[in-house]
Amino acid sequence: MSGFLEELLGEKLVTGGGEEVDVHSLGARGISLLGLYFGCSLSAPCAQLSGSLAAFYGRLRGDAAPGPGAGAAAEPEPRRRLEIVFVSSDQDQRQWQDFVRDMPWLALPYKEKHRKLKLWNKYRISNIPSLIFLDATTGKVVCRNGLLVIRDDPEGLEFPWGPKPFREVIAGPLLRNNGQSLESSSLEWSHVGVYFSAHWCPPCRSLTRVLVESYRKIKEAGQKFEIIFVSADRSEDSFKQYFSEMPWLAVPYTDEARRSRLNRLYGIQGIPTLIVLDPQGEVITRQGRVEVLNDEDCREFPWHPKPVLELSDSNAVQLNEGPCLVLFVDSEDDGESEAAKQLIQPIAEKIIAKYKAKEEEAPLLFFVAGEDDMTDSLRDYTNLPEAAPLLTILDMSARAKYVMDVEEITPAIVEAFVNDFLAEKLKPEPI
Repeated sequence: MSGFLEELLGEKLVTGGGEEVDVHSLGARGISLLGLYFGCSLSAPCAQLSGSLAAFYGRLRGDAAPGPGAGAAAEPEPRRRLEIVFVSSDQDQRQWQDFVRDMPWLALPYKEKHRKLKLWNKYRISNIPSLIFLDATTGKVVCRNGLLVIRDDPEGLEFPWGPKPFREVIAGPLLRNNGQSLESSSLEWSHVGVYFSAHWCPPCRSLTRVLVESYRKIKEAGQKFEIIFVSADRSEDSFKQYFSEMPWLAVPYTDEARRSRLNRLYGIQGIPTLIVLDPQGEVITRQGRVEVLNDEDCREFPWHPKPVLELSDSNAVQLNEGPCLVLFVDSEDDGESEAAKQLIQPIAEKIIAKYKAKEEEAPLLFFVAGEDDMTDSLRDYTNLPEAAPLLTILDMSARAKYVMDVEEITPAIVEAFVNDFLAEKLKPEPI
């Protein structure tokens, strides 16, 4: 276990008091579940979470003194096998020190800025505070939304909060907007879209209007498809008003526990989010929003992910989710974009397959960008040369770019560029 943890966290962690702790000692202590707490001292929500998380951590760790006869070598209680590590985005060391001083858990040292950034990218953290739980032996993500764990299971009765099958989490009655109720078992053999949305969210309402038409087209084409609305509305009246516009199913607003379990299952960090599942309940794509907006005729339903995407207004948000390879081409040359996608695709497929075998997300997304206003804005923002073709890797969260400006882009050049990036052999330029 210590090998995985040292690869992930480095050799040393620190306590709130500044004492160093060897990472390999976590294995000797029987730690089976690792929580990564992403936050910042300047964030009021992070300060609020730290208080509630400290109480939660104390309860689960059983920090009271051991009872009579419990020797030092006694097997730790299951819930005491939890450890939390704070991963900060602070830019000021004094503020960081003040923030971690009262934390009862461990933290990555302030100086480990590169390792912190790698963790933010690896787990695609887009909001703070965020808390994810990992199996400390295998490194697999157990729960992507630990904030809901603290709220829903404050005593840790469901420890270690591993993912449950969709059919188990969704089990129970579902509603139609005419008041009709039917059991979740009616979803059998259907593709399912799990739609996290709310009336107060303008992007949600915009997506809902498009999604209603997509739903109609898919059903009219004879596909077995259903959508389940999981509301984040602030009142039942708002839920009813919004749901009245939807021709699909919903989890009852009053069933807050089931809505929360679905948020936990898919690690929802923002709305609108549309998760598309196959008939067995396995995730096809977490990017249903992008797929619906890019494929309004639903010709590519159920939207299995493509290794290489053509950069567009609707999917440009993914540039903020982690490092992205972007090959800029001259879109005035007929077939240039398609040829570029075919050039990159074998490399992308190899990388995706390698990390899928480890049950991890690929460390890169792959795009081809033509010439339009959005691409021009991206070039301006990242201060890229006007050359085409131009091979780049853009890491927005690190405000870093890697550029290969050569006359001809070949598969060998792309593969070497990607491999050097993953091996950290490339020198970044600032964005």
